[in-house]
Amino acid sequence: MNEATSVREPHGPPGTQGAAPVQGELALAMVRGEPVTSLPLDLYIPPYALEVFLEAFEGPLDLLLYLIRRQNVDILDIPIAEITHQYVHYVELMKELRLELAAEYLVMAAILAEIKSRLLLPRPVETDDEDDPRAELVRRLQEYERFKQAAADLEILPRVGREIHPVRAEMPPVAVARPVPKVTLQELLLAFREVLSRAEMFTHHHVQREPLSVRERMSQVLASLQNREFVEFTRLFQAEEGRMGVVVTLLAVLELIRESLLELVQAEPFSPIHVKAVGGKLNDIDNETVVSGSSVA
Repeated sequence: MNEATSVREPHGPPGTQGAAPVQGELALAMVRGEPVTSLPLDLYIPPYALEVFLEAFEGPLDLLLYLIRRQNVDILDIPIAEITHQYVHYVELMKELRLELAAEYLVMAAILAEIKSRLLLPRPVETDDEDDPRAELVRRLQEYERFKQAAADLEILPRVGREIHPVRAEMPPVAVARPVPKVTLQELLLAFREVLSRAEMFTHHHVQREPLSVRERMSQVLASLQNREFVEFTRLFQAEEGRMGVVVTLLAVLELIRESLLELVQAEPFSPIHVKAVGGKLNDIDNETVVSGSSVA
């Protein structure tokens, strides 16, 4: 005799009968973000299969960091004895479950055993904290934790091809018509006049020096020495004439000395030089024309 199971439908407004709430199935595992609620029918389970889902670790530092965080302790104050015991126990468990172990896990187990043995050895009282055997391990753990956090931050950022799909749309070529402006003859003349006025503003003016004559400068030197006993040699030069004026004046003085019209007087070595005109020949230089003399331009 078959047993009948009566199901009482919930009361509700018309049209909603039969839409009873269904409890969601419990997920057995999460695979690539998707819940797995049932085992595949063609799944082969070996005799020594692991019946629980263990958290996967990316390396020995990841496992060690997991054990430290599970103890709720600071990385800078690692209980090395307890962490070493848990780490070795985890490695032995993986061996019992016949899981393939990478060489890095065994190397980390050896490093933990070495640190534990060094901590058990007596140390001098004056030893600084810098000699802590855990210092290098702490540095590696802190560096790994920073990189792991950076990778997690990058993972939540939107990616092109996953959350963002770029769209490219090419604009069709558009012919732009450029109408020729209508310009009258009067506007063209005004523009040309403005161009000419601006060109005149940038005209370069070439200033030419006035040619200096040695014979003329000789007359000027003799004129300045008339009715004067001695004149200091430096007073014969004019600074505003520049280097060219100094050269012309020096040539004029030398020429006057050669013609015995000037006399140089110096009291002692390195003392100021004075110039004195020699009488009797002052009018000879005035009779010569300026054209016959040499000039320096």
